[in-house]
Amino acid sequence: MLKIGAKIDEVRVDGSLQRLIEDLNYYKGIGLSFAELPVHGLDAIRNGKLHLRRVKEILKILKDFDFSYSVHSPNPLNLMEQEQSGLHLSVFRASLEFTLTIGSSILVYHAGRFIPEETFPFQKGNGISNKRAAELLEMEKEVLAKLSSEYSSVTICVENARPYSYHSPYCYGERIDLLKEQIEGINRPNVKINLDVGHLYMAAQFYKFDPVEATAQIQPHIVHTHIHDNFGKSIYHHEKIQTHQIPFGRGDSHMPVGWGQIPMAQILSTYLSTYRGMLIMELRNRYFLQTGESKENLLEILKAIS
Repeated sequence: MLKIGAKIDEVRVDGSLQRLIEDLNYYKGIGLSFAELPVHGLDAIRNGKLHLRRVKEILKILKDFDFSYSVHSPNPLNLMEQEQSGLHLSVFRASLEFTLTIGSSILVYHAGRFIPEETFPFQKGNGISNKRAAELLEMEKEVLAKLSSEYSSVTICVENARPYSYHSPYCYGERIDLLKEQIEGINRPNVKINLDVGHLYMAAQFYKFDPVEATAQIQPHIVHTHIHDNFGKSIYHHEKIQTHQIPFGRGDSHMPVGWGQIPMAQILSTYLSTYRGMLIMELRNRYFLQTGESKENLLEILKAIS
């Protein structure tokens, strides 16, 4: 059975548990039974610590729904962070604890960034040496190996990244070959890949590689999937507002399936025959009411390749 679901958008929820209830009811109404929860959007972690009272409030809500959940860790979480490495480790642990507490076994983590996106406005290009990049990769590898041993019942799904023109390669996850190398270097059964199809397509256009062939390379490691659409054009800055980008087909649009030009059927067909994970539609808040349309479009694609 294909496990089609959608994310609870952290911007849309913005700490409101009433909005969480409303959105889960909406997903239930359109026939979904899988959802991805943003631990940050629910205010479940505060200054590196799990907020137990808030977690209890969230659990009270979740028990009224017959959903299976994955969890998304906070976007800025970065195991390559130097100045506040202890805080980032605490946030990671709190995210893992939240995942266990709600009965999930999937935690999504954005691949470590050599250069954090938050610093983009202050610099142009990454300027990082190959030696320093190797050191940071090794640092992340060691921490992920340690955390995966401590939390053996949670699969940490490292997500591939999209490029940011002037700043790329700011993250090893932009390159599928480097992501594969990192996962295989960690060599833990519960450190795998969350394939973000939208990010894959943008990176493929930027670096000029075949997204279908790249997916085939990592097929055994894919245990979770984010699905959304775009036109593959990167932008140079950390721009989240899509209003000015969509007319030009630019940016990490996170549009409903079928609205962009990603070869979704070809990409998904490379691994779905053996895949047992979720297919999470990760749409931006502005497309919330088109989640049902996105689901129907995705079902048509899946039917065509089955």
